[in-house]
Amino acid sequence: MTLAGQVFVVQLLVLVVVIAVGSALAVWEVRRQQDDATRQRVIGIAVSIAQSPATVDAVHTPDPEVLLQPMTERVRRRTGVDFIVVMAPDRTRYTHTDVSLIGKPFSGNIARALNGETFTETYTGSLGPSIRSVTPVEENGRVIALVSAGVTRSRIGDQVTAQLPLILAAAGAGLLLAVLGALALRRRLLRQTHGLAPAELRTLYEHHDAVLHSIHEGLVVFDRDAQEAAVVNDEARRLLELPPGPVRREDLPVSLRRADTVEVRDEMHVTAERVLLVNQDVVTWSGRQMGTVLTIRDHTELRGIMGELDSARGMAESLRAQAHEAANRLHAVITMVELGHVGEAVEFATTELRLSQALIDRLTEAVHEPALAALLLGKVDQAIERGVELTVAQDTALDSSAPLSAQEMITLVGNLVDNALDAVSHDADAWVEVTVRAAESELYVRVADSGPGMSQAVFADAMARGYSTKSDHHGLGLALVWRLVARHDGELRAERTPESAVVVRIPR
Repeated sequence: MTLAGQVFVVQLLVLVVVIAVGSALAVWEVRRQQDDATRQRVIGIAVSIAQSPATVDAVHTPDPEVLLQPMTERVRRRTGVDFIVVMAPDRTRYTHTDVSLIGKPFSGNIARALNGETFTETYTGSLGPSIRSVTPVEENGRVIALVSAGVTRSRIGDQVTAQLPLILAAAGAGLLLAVLGALALRRRLLRQTHGLAPAELRTLYEHHDAVLHSIHEGLVVFDRDAQEAAVVNDEARRLLELPPGPVRREDLPVSLRRADTVEVRDEMHVTAERVLLVNQDVVTWSGRQMGTVLTIRDHTELRGIMGELDSARGMAESLRAQAHEAANRLHAVITMVELGHVGEAVEFATTELRLSQALIDRLTEAVHEPALAALLLGKVDQAIERGVELTVAQDTALDSSAPLSAQEMITLVGNLVDNALDAVSHDADAWVEVTVRAAESELYVRVADSGPGMSQAVFADAMARGYSTKSDHHGLGLALVWRLVARHDGELRAERTPESAVVVRIPR
């Protein structure tokens, strides 16, 4: 049985028991109220007859029953009681509903009435069980007679029975409303639990909990239109550096807050410490949107390796191009020598060598970080192959890459130069200029190009996360640069006047 079905059955049983007990208590309360009302009524009737002057006068006559019997019968019929008995202090009846009992002794307790007290009791007399009252008839402080008025239990039962239809109708209405409420609750539980039985729900929860804590991907689940995550596993908290406790959408990195109800496929997002691959799916059930599931994988190490691979590939391409160019120049020199143009051959062979050596000497003298100098030389050759003029500014001077490590310096400058080359590689007269300076207070890097540059909105988005294509003239590199600069409390900004440029300032 489903959880909703079990809840419905238990709730229905409880409701039936409660309503049955409530109905029984209601009947008991009506019976008690009828008894109390009967006691008050019979006391009032007995007292009014006992205090009547006609009763006192009749008691003093030689034959009291002749006057008292018609009077008490009129009162009895008018008030609806079952009997009114007037008796002598020795219990001899003067009146009774059953005239055959007149003159016979009264059965019941009269001691308290003989002492001047009015009281009620439940007693089984000549007419059966009844509630009766007994009160004295006094004259000058002396008890001269007694009056008893009573209603049988059967009559009281008839009065209670007359109210049973109302009680049962109220109980039936209550039961009907309770059943309708239980059915509504069952329907809601069926919808919320998808018709699963308790054992299935327990198994689902155990598997769900085990999977959440064992998978090595971050998982964040949001219900439809909810700003607080329904599920956040341990890996997601680690990758996104989320605090313990509830996680709201604004607690996520800025780039992930925009992913609301859209599907996302293999999108790169960069935080201050990590490069994350993000996917998001919209979950539906029976055509209804239930929420979104966000999965996150750590690609930091993979991106680092790919960056190194790209650098190695670029260096290999540069060496291949240089080897190809050197072979062409060597063939040209050999042919010129064979044709007897020895002087021209020497001039042709040494011109390119002098230019390359001049650049090497200048970089070696200005940049005291060998890895950065090698990177810039390689980027110059790579730019030449792509038809871009890459120059190193005359004011470039770097005594040390501190506070960056050599690897971080390569990441910073290499990604900025690659982005600039991508931006202008298809333009005529394309150029890129690199400036690297180290002062006492800051490390300054500026990469300018002949491209149109990026608006502030696009630049901010590119810093938050990368793009999967190069058509927008920027890729994951700028996000990686932002991550590095943020880690060192630096500044990264874009300029568009007088030319487009990206500037980095890192305090030392």
